Amino acid sequence: MSPADGVTPPVRLLVADDHPVVRDGIVGMVSSDPGIEVVGEASDGAEAVRLARALEPDVVLMDLRMPGTDGVTAIRELHRLRVAARVVVLTTYDSEADVLPAIEAGATGYLLKDVPRDELLRAVHAAVAGHSSLAPSVASRLVDRVRTPESSLLSPRELQVLALVADGATNRDAGARLHLSEATVKTHLLSVYTKLGVGDRAAAVAEGFRRGLLDTGERAGR
Repeated sequence: MSPADGVTPPVRLLVADDHPVVRDGIVGMVSSDPGIEVVGEASDGAEAVRLARALEPDVVLMDLRMPGTDGVTAIRELHRLRVAARVVVLTTYDSEADVLPAIEAGATGYLLKDVPRDELLRAVHAAVAGHSSLAPSVASRLVDRVRTPESSLLSPRELQVLALVADGATNRDAGARLHLSEATVKTHLLSVYTKLGVGDRAAAVAEGFRRGLLDTGERAGR
């Protein structure tokens, strides 16, 4: 029935997850709610984008780590294409490196796969209304992130390593400058990647400039 009949139509839901058994479980959970209609299933981010454009769901339940096109990339693409569907992330990962990029890309909610059925159903309905639903651990991370000044996000040593990398130094060069082993420099860099939510040196430098961590060029103590 249509809204003109006085009955609210069910929420049109698209489920994106690369594991068929997980998709089946999700579909089984949400299908018990007469107010939700599963209109499609996707096995990766690219298929999720294609189906979201074709099926026009109200909500997409999006896994993050999928082969090929991952969930964050798919969320960004949906936003770029102005697809109206709200995205609720449903994943097993709640690290800052997973949460922040997904929220920044435009996810409305972020839940973990151990979420109770009733909470998942509430999150789907809330997303249609534009309300966010966050797993407790995710909400805690976001609160901590807001309370933490950008300048204190990285340790002084991590800032020094990042500044040297921005200046073109290799791990060996940075180690020599800071009197650290090459392995220690690499460990600091991996920590920087995690804290900034990036995956390589170039992205870390770009994010460092974007966040104002490299605005003076003097972080390395030159």
